[in-house]
Amino acid sequence: MPIRRRSLLALVAASPALARLAAAGQNPPPGDLAAPRTLGKPDARIKVTEFFSLTCSHCAAFQRETFPQVKAEWIDPGKLQIIYHDFPLDRVALMAAMVARALPPERYEPFITALFASQDRWAFARGVDSAAELEKLALLAGLSHDTFQATIDNQQLKQFIAAEQQQAETDYHVDSTPTFLCNGKTHAGEMSYASFVQFITKAGG
Repeated sequence: MPIRRRSLLALVAASPALARLAAAGQNPPPGDLAAPRTLGKPDARIKVTEFFSLTCSHCAAFQRETFPQVKAEWIDPGKLQIIYHDFPLDRVALMAAMVARALPPERYEPFITALFASQDRWAFARGVDSAAELEKLALLAGLSHDTFQATIDNQQLKQFIAAEQQQAETDYHVDSTPTFLCNGKTHAGEMSYASFVQFITKAGG
């Protein structure tokens, strides 16, 4: 079953400044922070967008159990490109998404894979300081302390992710994670490898 939550815009409503930024949909962050995060050849025939939250256990299960075979049999041979789309379900997921975007694009997928694999440590442990645990992982991935701090304080980046999430809700009616989009068709919920192949086949991939 996919996880359904209120939109990020609702979750950040307690922050008037951020809510105004998200609603305005203006002032995107500069450069690589706003660039699409993808894996696979740009000219791959099949494009699949994954709407995901880094605190979603179902997203983690897909990344752990299904994605390796998808990567080996579809992405690496150049048949499919994954387009990652942040859809954070809570403030911790938002922070993690921001940190992931601060890394060079080629380190993005390995980093989110590491975050999914260690959710229990940085997201769910009782009394955990999520920011401190995320910083430890970011430092291992090559991010400096100063860059980490500047990233989690970046209001433009928060606004960008929130506005992108709102657009996914409006355009594709995404309300849960993970949700997959291929040729205008969506599937909500994690999938086995066989189910994933069936989905992209039925979608015309």
